[in-house]
Amino acid sequence: MIDNNTAGLISLDLTGRIDSNNAAAVEQTLMAAVTGRPDAPVLLDAEKLEYISSAGLRVLLHLKKTNKDLRIINVCPEVYEILEMTGFTEMMQIEKAYRVVSVEGCEEIGRGANGTVYRIDQDNVVKVYNNADALSEIQHEREVARLALILGIPTAISYDVVRVGDSYGSVFEMLNARSFSKIIETEPDKLDWCVKEYVGMLKRIHSTLVPEGKLPDLKRTVLSWAEFMKAYLPEDAGEKLLTLVQNVPHDDHMIHGDYHTKNLQLQGDEVLLIDMDTLAVGHPVFELASMYNAFIGFSELNHEIILKFQGFDFETASEFWHKVLVAYLGTEDPDRLREVEDKARIIGYTRLIRRSIRRGGQESEEGRAEIEHWKSELLGLLDKYDTLLFTMNEMDIEAVNDNLPRVLDFVDRNLEKAECSPRAKMQIALAVEEIFINIASYAYTPGKGHATVRVEVSEEPVVVTITFIDNGKPYDPVAKDDPDITLSSDERPVGGLGIFLAKKTMDDVSYEYKDGQNILRLKKNL
Repeated sequence: MIDNNTAGLISLDLTGRIDSNNAAAVEQTLMAAVTGRPDAPVLLDAEKLEYISSAGLRVLLHLKKTNKDLRIINVCPEVYEILEMTGFTEMMQIEKAYRVVSVEGCEEIGRGANGTVYRIDQDNVVKVYNNADALSEIQHEREVARLALILGIPTAISYDVVRVGDSYGSVFEMLNARSFSKIIETEPDKLDWCVKEYVGMLKRIHSTLVPEGKLPDLKRTVLSWAEFMKAYLPEDAGEKLLTLVQNVPHDDHMIHGDYHTKNLQLQGDEVLLIDMDTLAVGHPVFELASMYNAFIGFSELNHEIILKFQGFDFETASEFWHKVLVAYLGTEDPDRLREVEDKARIIGYTRLIRRSIRRGGQESEEGRAEIEHWKSELLGLLDKYDTLLFTMNEMDIEAVNDNLPRVLDFVDRNLEKAECSPRAKMQIALAVEEIFINIASYAYTPGKGHATVRVEVSEEPVVVTITFIDNGKPYDPVAKDDPDITLSSDERPVGGLGIFLAKKTMDDVSYEYKDGQNILRLKKNL
């Protein structure tokens, strides 16, 4: 036993065996080292401890009673089992000795802010943490991964903790798994399949409600980024950025926080989400910001970055990002796509600028060029938007007859989860057509304007609500008298049936004029 006392900490090595024959001597040595220092923390390194009996356990218990801050590290599996079955692992901090794993020559399959994932053999991968004292991070990731699995998100759970160089790693069983990045790189014809599965998992994550307090709120982190940026932006821009983030409401739905194609793995025919340490709750705009950076932001000025990071080129990354946004939002409306992308970019550029400055970006010509580019883009976006919010079920579109197919397609996409009958879908499409064409024909005459279309589906009971909003001339179509359908063909005027059909096919049609806007709602009970 060697006394390695350092300032404040009493550090001692346990070696060989501690049994009935030598327990008294070991206890005498330990107590001599701590005598007169009851408040000093004690660290026992058990790397060379081969055996312990009940007599040795009594020694440890006596030491714990005199020095409450007792920690035992590097305990071999055999000794750890004895300590665990006797309850010692519950009463004091005890850490196993970890097997050593080398990642030299191993394939890198993922890299994030907190660590790098390597394939160490055909069946297993290891996530190596950047922090040399990462045991608490590993425990956190294990806990949130279990929570995600309980909540229905397919993910891998670490089954072992190992030493890798000067740090620690979590080992996962990933039998022959391939990342989506590798699939896109080697099988480009599967890009659309990857988009479909990628967005499917993303929607699954974002629709998962997390019990309060179980995951960190990403909004708090983004607020700290905005606070940091106030020193690097004009005063009014810095204040506006902070206000935009503050005005994003709290949301207890799950977000991954680092959702890119290396963190989605295909194992057999099952898609698994990995790298769960960034799991949080918050508004989807925070997730989309991270995604934008992963595929576009980091590589805007240097397209080699995405090739090195994901394995595919910038053109492929841009195509993938655009297709993901279309599928996620359920629209091909370029104005709508640009709006949501811009709002994600506000957060994305904020993070990129802060990250670069904190890593010494201002000290190199390349770093300064990147910061100035991101800052210029950010300032332009801050002038353009007064909110970071967007809804998944809303489109803004020019109110012209030619846009009717896009409106009908948008409504149809948003009705997928409602499982409408063919009859109900036809009736909804009919009512939507009549209302939109009415707005396009009359709201802005002789000029043109835009209409907002929002689709909401409630559950229990299932009710579809479709809202039309325009800034045109005030007009209440609900107040219009219904046509007399008993008249003969000679007596009846041509036209005038559109609003009547909408009222007849829907369960409720309501109108209000508020804040200079015509607001008309169609409701259909399913």
